[in-house]
Amino acid sequence: MSDDLARLRLARSEGVGPFNHRRLLERFGSARAAIAALSRNPERFRPAPEAGCARELEATATMGGRFLFLGEPGYPPLLARLPGAPPVLIVLGDMAALAPRAVAIVGARNASAAGRRVAEDLADELASQGIAVISGLARGIDAAAHQGALAAKGRTIAAIAGGLDVAYPPENAMLQARIADQGGLLVTEAPLGTAPVARHFPRRNRIIAGLALGVVVVEAMEKSGTLITARLALEYGRELYAVPGSPVDPRARGSNDLLRQGAKFCENAADVLEHLPAAPTDAPLFRPRAPAPEPAPPPPMPEGEAGQVLELLGPAPISVDELGRRCQLSAPSLRAILLELELDGRVQSLPGNRVALL
Repeated sequence: MSDDLARLRLARSEGVGPFNHRRLLERFGSARAAIAALSRNPERFRPAPEAGCARELEATATMGGRFLFLGEPGYPPLLARLPGAPPVLIVLGDMAALAPRAVAIVGARNASAAGRRVAEDLADELASQGIAVISGLARGIDAAAHQGALAAKGRTIAAIAGGLDVAYPPENAMLQARIADQGGLLVTEAPLGTAPVARHFPRRNRIIAGLALGVVVVEAMEKSGTLITARLALEYGRELYAVPGSPVDPRARGSNDLLRQGAKFCENAADVLEHLPAAPTDAPLFRPRAPAPEPAPPPPMPEGEAGQVLELLGPAPISVDELGRRCQLSAPSLRAILLELELDGRVQSLPGNRVALL
């Protein structure tokens, strides 16, 4: 099994999301060893079939796509700094589009003509100055942003919610092809053949916000998906900008509210560049430790510390921070013990950084 095949199998395994993927690689050092460890708890974790992942690798390569694995060369550094960074990305196009300075432009699907013009002009100006323009290839503002960057013969990145071979929305099929063929890049987490559904779009939005140094919102209704991207940008420490809109247009209520909450005022590229930072360096890049030539079984878990943790756990969830205070273990030691107990089927991880006995 090649390294790429092992990494893809781990990423596609049932029960292994971004956080568990990172924990498993940190604990066992290689995807092969992590996959072997999953067999200790088959009800909780189920490795992806080797044959299916091999077909995915081959089919993606045949269409010119490429896999980028977290912690390996080529994976976008800004995205790698996020705790929930995607374990694997599939890309098609020019890797040079993953420029160190990039800005996302997002907004309403049912955008006004004026909003589309603003997005297109803003993308044109930014791309002309060497800034990569990121968006989500949706109708309206997203499409206008990609078109503006292409018109300037600049770089644009389209983060999509489906597979590389699925055009969504259908009317943007030609735009999707142009991006891949004219110096841009398509980016997704989804295997080939995946049709986007509602739950895929927030995951796509985190890629948009994670790749960018700043996010510009051009028209957004209240409670829209665009505001998810804006919220993620703030969580990731990115600059957030908003273009003001008419107070009587419901498509501008969300973006105007962002301005009231402190988003930076934006009318043109100069407004963006005035505040655009260098790449943040406060969080370390994720690097899995080098695997041994042959995966070895994990060392025996210290029974004393594991027993202490188990005594403190019950069926009622408890936060990992609170558990650490009670058992007086270091955070790395506690995480390692909890991972071992989860693989053995004795504890379960729950949302909100909580754990409980099974």
